[in-house]
Amino acid sequence: MAKVMGRARPWAGKSKPAKVEIYTRWSFHLFVVGELVVMVMGTVGRADSPVGGWFLVLGCAHALAVGTYISYALDWALGRRPRPIRLMAVTAVLSGVGTVATMALIAANPAPRTGDVQSLAYLLVAFAGFGVGSLVVGIRRVKNMLLLVLVSVVVVALSGLVFGEPFGGILGSVLGVLIAGLALTFTTGFSVWLVKAVWDLDSARELQARLAVAEERLRFGRDLHDVMGRNLAVIALKSELAVELAQRGGTEQAAAQMSEVQRIARESQREVRAVVRGYREVDLHTELEGARGVLRAAGIGFRLEGAAGTVGDAGGDSGADGASGGGAEGGTGLPADVQSALGWVVREAATNVLRHGDARQCTVRLTVREGCDAVLVVENDGLPDRAALARAGADGPPRPAGAGLAGLRERLATLGGTLDAGPVDGTHFRLTARVPLAATGTAETGGTTGSAESAGTAGTAGTARTSEVTA
Repeated sequence: MAKVMGRARPWAGKSKPAKVEIYTRWSFHLFVVGELVVMVMGTVGRADSPVGGWFLVLGCAHALAVGTYISYALDWALGRRPRPIRLMAVTAVLSGVGTVATMALIAANPAPRTGDVQSLAYLLVAFAGFGVGSLVVGIRRVKNMLLLVLVSVVVVALSGLVFGEPFGGILGSVLGVLIAGLALTFTTGFSVWLVKAVWDLDSARELQARLAVAEERLRFGRDLHDVMGRNLAVIALKSELAVELAQRGGTEQAAAQMSEVQRIARESQREVRAVVRGYREVDLHTELEGARGVLRAAGIGFRLEGAAGTVGDAGGDSGADGASGGGAEGGTGLPADVQSALGWVVREAATNVLRHGDARQCTVRLTVREGCDAVLVVENDGLPDRAALARAGADGPPRPAGAGLAGLRERLATLGGTLDAGPVDGTHFRLTARVPLAATGTAETGGTTGSAESAGTAGTAGTARTSEVTA
């Protein structure tokens, strides 16, 4: 189980797969309690007989073996330890011995009372039923589980025949063991499969996040190649040309070529810095669509909200409907640097939802007030643990530039913006990015002051329009 600082994490901080595993594990541990209860009920009527005491001791040993074996077998089923062969053998032997002894006790009472019949049935279910139900935890194939049930039925039938039990008694014992064995086999087998499926889905989700990171690294490599490949080739060619011109006495032409090399080198330096630090053109609409697709693929609902008419001339002639699509989704009318910064916020937030949270729904809200600011809010209902927040750079010492939330704060700071991130109501995690538009120059939006004010007024009166995608 996951631990933080050497201590077990509280229930609220555990992931859903861990919670399912804990629930299943303790449900299996209740087998021990249930068997002990059944065993006491089966031996209480024979408290004055040595046979009852020996059966109680044998039942306690069997219950202890069942509980220990189930714990180790579940770890094996989840791939954490080798199969507990010895514990399986001990549990099988105790189950067989208890079943045969119970059948011998049944045969020794040819005309038992009603109370004796019930107590003997309890003992048979305790040894045969709980024994089979626990052993299937260490078995993978369904046909082998059913074969184990069949073996227990055969043992009961043969024991009855050997000890001379009447046919009616044998039939009743066989039916009781068959029903109890099938019920417990289905319950335990399905529970183990469910735990494995939940952990496999969680691993697939984590792998998807890693693949997204790997894809981003490949994209970065492609960007770096595109930036440097052509420029380095031009620098090499012009340097060779300058050398040849200098050797032929054309010093002025060589100097001109070297000046061009110097200019290209400086331009390459600037472009490399832009790629490394992340200050490059990012389309907000593309990032929103990318977040929608990757969250939808991960089984997380995606909800996009945008205030109609708050982006000045972004909606064009489409009115409120067009403003919602152009403003909230495309970021039309925003300066390029603001769109780029907010696009990075969407990308990082979507990555954090996949990697650090356990969300079922993610909501993105974009509000743009012309001449004031642009506010992007990303909220999800999967609150990550503090260790994940520290890795993302939300608290503690800041991480290197360009990494996690600390990198987003640096990008927004160049535009005079801010970034706030933290839990809300104890169940949600909210990330809020604000970028002032007055400092970025509203002339880039292509609207006049009067039109901006009228658009802002229209945005105040507009109704929010939302689009939702559920997995």
